[in-house]
Amino acid sequence: MIEIADASLVDWSRAQFALTAMYHWIFVPLTLGITFILAFMETLYVKTGNEEWKKITKFWMTLFGINFAIGVATGIILEFEFGTNWSNYSWFVGDIFGAPLAIEGILAFFMESTFIAIMFFGWNKVGKKTHLLATWLTAIGANLSALWILVANGWMQNPVGMVFNPETARNEMNNFWDVLFSQTAVDKWLHVTSSGFVLASVFVIGVSAWYLLKNRELQLAKKSIVVASVFGLLSSVYLVWTGDNSSRTIANDQPMKFAALEGLYNGSEGAGLVAIGMFSSSETDPNNENLKDFSMKIEIPNILSYMAFLDWNAFVPGVNDLINGNEKYGYMSANEKIERGKVAITKLKEFKEAKKAGNDSLATALKTELTSAEFQNNNFKYFGYGYFTDTNDLIPNIPLTFYSFHIMVGLGFFFILLFILSLVYVWKGTFEKKKWVMKLAIISIPLVYIAQQAGWIVAEVGRQPWVVQDLMPTISAVTKISSGSVMLTFWLFAVLFTVLLIAELKIMFRQIKIGSKH
Repeated sequence: MIEIADASLVDWSRAQFALTAMYHWIFVPLTLGITFILAFMETLYVKTGNEEWKKITKFWMTLFGINFAIGVATGIILEFEFGTNWSNYSWFVGDIFGAPLAIEGILAFFMESTFIAIMFFGWNKVGKKTHLLATWLTAIGANLSALWILVANGWMQNPVGMVFNPETARNEMNNFWDVLFSQTAVDKWLHVTSSGFVLASVFVIGVSAWYLLKNRELQLAKKSIVVASVFGLLSSVYLVWTGDNSSRTIANDQPMKFAALEGLYNGSEGAGLVAIGMFSSSETDPNNENLKDFSMKIEIPNILSYMAFLDWNAFVPGVNDLINGNEKYGYMSANEKIERGKVAITKLKEFKEAKKAGNDSLATALKTELTSAEFQNNNFKYFGYGYFTDTNDLIPNIPLTFYSFHIMVGLGFFFILLFILSLVYVWKGTFEKKKWVMKLAIISIPLVYIAQQAGWIVAEVGRQPWVVQDLMPTISAVTKISSGSVMLTFWLFAVLFTVLLIAELKIMFRQIKIGSKH
């Protein structure tokens, strides 16, 4: 049976994984988006025969290569941490979680790496169309690589397509297609990849704007802004659509996360969307610092109900409804879930003891009960709740989730405005005269990275305390090692990743200053 780890070990293990994941995500979204921008630019080169497009493509390809190399290094460390720091998790669900990671390594990663070699070194060795094909396949491969990682993450957010095996006390996949095409996984992949398209577009526009301010690389900058503005604007509209779809999936499968996104404590029909809000320092519940009152908020009536259920008057549960229960709307209390989870844990323990004692008849009866549809629906689906005693532990950090969500959404609409302004002024031929727009574009580069990180904070902090929703809490997923060793590696990784980031920035800045010269 899985045991609960001490709080210090859990906190440091979470901190180390968050550190690695957030550094890794500095590099990934640019890869996802800029590969398609490269493909569009090279397509224009092949179609027109204009050598200027070839020079532009090769310039952005160099920046992509710098970013990609360091992103791979952080990604490898991230996957190793599942075994070193989260072995209980890997043991409990490894049969499911390992499959998409294996496919990512075997299929997408090798596909991406193979065609990257042709893309970088094949300019004078293969034909134009062959090289263009390699560039497009690199873009597709990069985003397929993201697919399998996000399928794994989506399964953690909404575990489907599996069955629990009492003999091994592990979850095993019984329907690969349910895992691959779960709505959570599909929404997550579409939203994350489109956010990468937006980031890459902002990056290209920002760097191009810097060239225009310096009166350098004028043709490269103007042409790049046109491609990035069109791609970015289309991607932004697509991003809003995928985010809207994701909100309904979260409302149905992770209602506590949805309540945290909006700081919704008490559910209501026709629930309003908090467009702008600020929490006060006071707590609505003295036993939980995550429950705070709004000191001010601007709310748009009924929008939250429509976002969640496409019904202007639908009931949206708040934190209190999910913790205390709401019989009128069919929401079970957290205490009831905890009791049902404890029954599942107790039955599994009795089965293990019967097997160990050689009591085959009792073991068979218990196995039949554990695998029955009734027990699975009434008890096992709440298995993870059985590890809790205090219902306050089931509430995520609401202020952090709320602020991160609103920063992400607010910046998303700001980038739409940036793309529209860039496209209009470039089309009119006046972009280089609008210094305020160029400066805004440059400032937008760090802002788009902040939006990316905020999105992942929403996704991962909002689902706490679960590592697998409702089945496995974070407190039971960690490896039983000393917190001191995790603390030590946390600081080692912090130094290493910071050095890598500084190195990449220096190389990137140097390459941008050099420009398209070869």
